[in-house]
Amino acid sequence: MDRRDLDPQGQAGRAARVLQRGVPAAGQGDRSTATSPRFRAVASDPVAIHAAVLTGFIAAGIAVTWPRASYLAGRLPATRDAGSYVWGFWWVARQVEHLGNPWFTRYIAAPAGAQLGLHALMPLPGVLMMPVTVAFGPSTSYNLLSIAMPGLLSYAMYRVGRLWLTSQTGAIAAGAFFGLSSMLTWRSWYHLNLATGVLFLPLALEAAIRLIRRPGWRRAVVLGVVVGAALLSDQEMAVLVVILTGLALLSWLLRRPMKAKLRLAALAALVCGLVASPQLIAIAQQAIAGGATSPSGSLAVSYVHGAQFPEMVAASPRVADFGLANFLLIYRGTTIDGIQTYGLILTVLAVTGLILARRRRSVVLLALLWLGSAALSLGSSLRIGTDTFVPAAEVWSGVRVSAVMPYTWFVQTPGLSGFREASRIMMLGLVPAALLAGAAVDWLRYHAARAIIVVVALGLLEAGWSGNPDIGSVPTALPAVDGPIAADHSGSLVVDVPFGIRGGTNRYGAAFDPEAQVLATADGHPRAVAFLSRIPSPTVAGIREHPFFARLVATQVGEQSTPAQLAAARLDAHNLGIGWVLVWDLRSQNPALLSYLRESGFRLDYTTDGVEVYRPAFHSGGSAEHRGARSIP
Repeated sequence: MDRRDLDPQGQAGRAARVLQRGVPAAGQGDRSTATSPRFRAVASDPVAIHAAVLTGFIAAGIAVTWPRASYLAGRLPATRDAGSYVWGFWWVARQVEHLGNPWFTRYIAAPAGAQLGLHALMPLPGVLMMPVTVAFGPSTSYNLLSIAMPGLLSYAMYRVGRLWLTSQTGAIAAGAFFGLSSMLTWRSWYHLNLATGVLFLPLALEAAIRLIRRPGWRRAVVLGVVVGAALLSDQEMAVLVVILTGLALLSWLLRRPMKAKLRLAALAALVCGLVASPQLIAIAQQAIAGGATSPSGSLAVSYVHGAQFPEMVAASPRVADFGLANFLLIYRGTTIDGIQTYGLILTVLAVTGLILARRRRSVVLLALLWLGSAALSLGSSLRIGTDTFVPAAEVWSGVRVSAVMPYTWFVQTPGLSGFREASRIMMLGLVPAALLAGAAVDWLRYHAARAIIVVVALGLLEAGWSGNPDIGSVPTALPAVDGPIAADHSGSLVVDVPFGIRGGTNRYGAAFDPEAQVLATADGHPRAVAFLSRIPSPTVAGIREHPFFARLVATQVGEQSTPAQLAAARLDAHNLGIGWVLVWDLRSQNPALLSYLRESGFRLDYTTDGVEVYRPAFHSGGSAEHRGARSIP
């Protein structure tokens, strides 16, 4: 991006023209004319201004995502992702306390364990939230960060807006269109790692702009720290952060003199590598161990499904909450992996801002970034309405993909094959779209201020996300179920039925209850189930080699076991030290599963909250057969 265009304070001629029209110069817009000297002093204090804006964005985020904030009372979204995040906060805090390696564990996917270099572990947020985790529990850390994230996203984009836009009003609008969008509030609800990773897009852009405006080694170090921190938060979004940073610096690096600039860029890259080195080492170790691969066929299938046109510019489904469900241009696409639309109001304003500010060189770059992100997000085929087109089709891993779609080549770039959800690239495009929309509001601020009221009203119709009623919520604790397990300090293995290792493009076994990994943080026992972003092949192989789990998975799909297989499973369960088996959702359980548990050496110990808890028939406290099964109310 062009330095002169990104530095409004450095454009003396432009500032003079602005002042001649009676418009405040950049950084001075919208200042209060109150007569109170004390009020004027507070209103002109940068720290006070930023604190007020951040507080306002946090409050707005809470409002447009309600009832998410009410989950602090002891609820979680009923997804395995939520259980995985809670477990991750607990695991990072535990490993920091014990000076252990957080990128490998035997506390899930036990007894094989799993490498977590490519998992959504969020080590940096885990460390930052550690005081909350230790004091109030990992569920509170997860909920608190999810609730605050829309406001943090908005504020980060606001800071970029202040570098590029003339008024506070335009910058605030850019922040709101970004962080309060349905696209990102949905992520804050259900995909916290992605929302956290997206936070580094505006942070990295701000750091890059400041380096361009005033080159120096300190600002290069800051840029490197920000990009490295992105990798410590979410690896998938870090790819987009690197792309955005590279594009922001490219035109600056290509202008002479180049030598000093290249040295600063190299310094930033070195600092980034140092900051991110623990994550990079963990990824390399997982790759060397064979845990970074995915079945090629499943990856190729996921490449086909991207965003849909014209759904990506339709009104947010949020407008249905205001009685506008029959609106013709409302988004009606899938919400399985997010809300894949920029929103109608944002799109209109962004195009308007592009036209109004078309003479600024950086506007062209923003438009190209928005257009390129949208093109990539379509995936390896083109979906228009209900029709799917595969121009210049070719077969890749048994799947038809288009040779002319940019995403087909994007995922063939070394290191990017794991970026399997094309629609997530739309979040990169949201950065230029929000800035361009802010430019339109900037113009309205000085030429048609009253129209901003209409923009705010229409924007609120599309802002936020109130949760998916089909997903619902679960409690953060089940003390009646988990109390006896927590009281057992033997460290024995806990098995949840249905049993499975789930996530990403690979899986083994069945979908398990989302509360399983949450309970693991309370009782401290190793868990056999696991929900992982990328399931390492050695983990699945290690689980499969145990007769108990092999027959359990076989029983879940209706296979029968021979007496010899049952005997091997019984011996294996004893050798593994399985001390507890939790059977969830009793009404839908296959009787064959309960029979398998009994035949492999387990007896019912107690039933509560719709969960049956089994123990080994001859555990140290006496078997349920001898004591009689007890029920905890």
